[in-house]
Amino acid sequence: MPILEFKNVSKTYDNETKALNDVSFSIEEGEFVSIIGPSGAGKSTLLRCINRLVDASSGEIVFDGQDVTQMKNKELRKVRTKTGMIFQHYNLVDRLSVIENVLHGTLGKKSTFSGMIGHYTEEEKLRAFEILESLGLADQAYKRCDELSGGQKQRVGIARAIMQQPKLILCDEPIASLDPKSSKIIMDHLADINENQKITCIVNLHQVDVAMKYSERIIGVSDGKIVYDGTPEGLDQKTIHKIYQSKTSDLITDIGGEAHE
Repeated sequence: MPILEFKNVSKTYDNETKALNDVSFSIEEGEFVSIIGPSGAGKSTLLRCINRLVDASSGEIVFDGQDVTQMKNKELRKVRTKTGMIFQHYNLVDRLSVIENVLHGTLGKKSTFSGMIGHYTEEEKLRAFEILESLGLADQAYKRCDELSGGQKQRVGIARAIMQQPKLILCDEPIASLDPKSSKIIMDHLADINENQKITCIVNLHQVDVAMKYSERIIGVSDGKIVYDGTPEGLDQKTIHKIYQSKTSDLITDIGGEAHE
């Protein structure tokens, strides 16, 4: 059984703007999937429909055997504990320390009172440190997040997501605000998490070459529709042009080096 299925999903904003148009696909557990497409294509909407940060207008979204579109608050909260999310602009609490932000990954499984008073077990604190160490951030644990670089903040976001012990990690443009060197570090960590922890990853990306380097499967979205779903090897220049309506050369960046055209 796939871990995620979209069945004829559409999303319309303000009764007129169609962000998703009859989208259907399925993702197997353990896959690393990149979703590519131009700004406004519907990538973020697609991702946010999975954990109901955005409600689909029609269709079914089946995650871990349950249709999330029909869930009430209690069921939805449980699903969200299984879906870690990494945001383009990090979504951290800047005035709190790195370790506190990582521990926030446990809040979905705690009572409201425990969450309000910041009660964490020794086991949770130890695990948070272990995750930070694996991401090269153990020495930053007690720094305020507003003292970190963009790449470090994104690694804190990854640590928080892993802290949830999710089945699925959703990454919404995780490297769009980063330089090439930091981008490579983030993508390497995501690939490592997928391979070694067997966590399914769905990553929204603008950079075609990054998607081709790291993904086993690419979904191309244009005007709210899927126009490509296949391997990186099958993504030719004609298909890239169909997705972006741009020259292929305009979309290439050299991750780990300098951007070029």
